[in-house]
Amino acid sequence: MRKDSRGPAGPGEWGSTARGPEPGDGAARPVVAIARNDDEGTAIREVLGHLPLRSVLPPGEVVVLVPNWVNANPPETGAVVGPRSLWVVIEELKRLRPRRLVVAAGSGGDPTSKVFREVGYDRVIAETGVEFVDLNYGPYTEIELPVPGGGGRRARPRANEEGHGRSVFGFPSRLKVNRLYDEADALVSYTVIKVHEEAVVSLGLKNVALSWPPAELHGYPKAGLGIHEDLHAFIAAMAYRFPITLSLVSGCPAMIGTGPTIGKAVQTGVVVGGTDPVAVDVVGARLLGFRPQAVGYLHQLIREGYGEGDLRRVDLRGFSLHEAEAAFSRAAYGTEIVLDRERILPVHIPADGGSAGVEVCLPSCPGYSTSPFTATTTVAGEASVQEEKRKSP
Repeated sequence: MRKDSRGPAGPGEWGSTARGPEPGDGAARPVVAIARNDDEGTAIREVLGHLPLRSVLPPGEVVVLVPNWVNANPPETGAVVGPRSLWVVIEELKRLRPRRLVVAAGSGGDPTSKVFREVGYDRVIAETGVEFVDLNYGPYTEIELPVPGGGGRRARPRANEEGHGRSVFGFPSRLKVNRLYDEADALVSYTVIKVHEEAVVSLGLKNVALSWPPAELHGYPKAGLGIHEDLHAFIAAMAYRFPITLSLVSGCPAMIGTGPTIGKAVQTGVVVGGTDPVAVDVVGARLLGFRPQAVGYLHQLIREGYGEGDLRRVDLRGFSLHEAEAAFSRAAYGTEIVLDRERILPVHIPADGGSAGVEVCLPSCPGYSTSPFTATTTVAGEASVQEEKRKSP
């Protein structure tokens, strides 16, 4: 994976330059776009039209597109992305003139080859002429995963009863993944908006985190070597090693009730995309009724300053957030459920060991502390943050 400063990646073993913008550096806000259209392909194109794609995906790169292919259920169940919409995403990415465009998937519920044939992705790959790699198999390279809460620092390994190296937090401290990892310049995630029985939500960050561990080694559903023992910490750790350049999440259809495969499919027409995978996941979670502090991996990453979790600091384009929440909930539940009706709600991050009402200043705030456990007091110019805190329930 390319080791530069693009994307929201935090500090890790792949170099101190692999960070998002520092507070006060005048960098542009991350961009997230929302569209609603009964035709998913049209909604995808509308979203992509709002994003600065040529600046984040310049020509000549090796771009890896990771679609959600969890099993061989048909797309209308909400379990996997649709072949037609995948074709649209591929064609839009081809217009950016990558040196290589690779579709890479590692199904967790069925062999990828079965999903590939039965859902019809094989025809999409043939028609578009792009490469395909099954992430469930090698040849492999090995990566080290960072410690949860450590801002990207390496996990300390310990041996479990079977002799596999695990971090002190349960999941593996080292991970074998397809060597495409070493060849990629940029990652694009394309997935379905879902409720999830373990991760609360299944969106862009989880899609990439669970696609790369190979089922050849981890088994189905990729639980054999411990990545589900602390799934939220694992997703957060994978975010540092697999920084997503472009994230797309689709509610055409979405899955509610539970997931990732047996929930209720609801056609909402809502598609979200952006250049910051944390911000995109925060919007996706919002549509499902959750604020980011309800989702463990999002809460952890936001505390560490990885990505932007406060939607008031995101350049939101296209369909407005409250309109998207209203449209999504009407389609899903038959009534409007809008968290951000009067204003975009803030993020409340309690200080470690402190009261739940303390709001920790995020990286874009003046006076930001690099420690995820240190509460800061807002200063002049950020009084509105404290006011929002007092108003929120």
